[in-house]
Amino acid sequence: MNKHFLGFAAVAAAAILTAAPASAHRQWLLPSSTVLSGDDVWVTVDAAVSNDLFYFEHQPLRLNSMKAWAPDGSEAPIENASTGRYRSTFDVHLTQKGTWRIASVSDGVMGTYDLGGKTERLPRGTTTANLAERLPAGATNVKTAESNNRNEIFVTVGEPTTTLFKPTGKGIELAPVTHPNDLFAGEAATFQFLLDGKPAAGLPVTVIPGGIRYRDQLGQIDLTTDAEGKVEVTWPEAGLYWLNVTTPRAEREEGEAAPAAPQRRASYVTTLEVMAP
Repeated sequence: MNKHFLGFAAVAAAAILTAAPASAHRQWLLPSSTVLSGDDVWVTVDAAVSNDLFYFEHQPLRLNSMKAWAPDGSEAPIENASTGRYRSTFDVHLTQKGTWRIASVSDGVMGTYDLGGKTERLPRGTTTANLAERLPAGATNVKTAESNNRNEIFVTVGEPTTTLFKPTGKGIELAPVTHPNDLFAGEAATFQFLLDGKPAAGLPVTVIPGGIRYRDQLGQIDLTTDAEGKVEVTWPEAGLYWLNVTTPRAEREEGEAAPAAPQRRASYVTTLEVMAP
């Protein structure tokens, strides 16, 4: 093989690894389409965790908590679900006109307790419902905090609707000023984020365009919600975008002790499709 080609390949591989480090595993849902029309409409959704956004190369996203809701708020079935080596996939039959929500929502409890002179952490999978049984007899100085994770997408059949954006009051939620299925390259979109039902100021927002595998720059956009929990995003080009919002972690100086109690943690992930103008 030509030695110049080998050199080029090595440089390209290094650029890709730099753009997407091994630790940057991101979970995502990818619908076959976000805007559809017709009377007998289906959407297929891929679900995975990967470095290169929207490519299957790390592990599947489990479907245990995956649900779908029709525009009228009724729950719709997840059909033809399957989990393979690198991705999960499923279908949703879109039997109503309007905007549908497809989401995986998980709630948990993190925390610590003292037992036998040692401080122990609560095991994974602890929730408010099973907290009592997860605490061993004799545990004292119990400190807990809730964690909430929401990974969702929106798919519209016909005209967009907003009935599904009524907040539940738990975790980080999107209260869009701009509809998530009405996004165009070169135009600004405004989103509002709520934490436990209230506008959340100071939340870090990360926006990354898909196709990381084929460019040497991540293209990441970093934003912070304002006093009303809002951010404005101007889309540089058409395509798929991954958006992530998290509760910030308190910064500590070197040598400073950890907080006495666990911090409130919540995260929000969505995939957005931006159309050409």
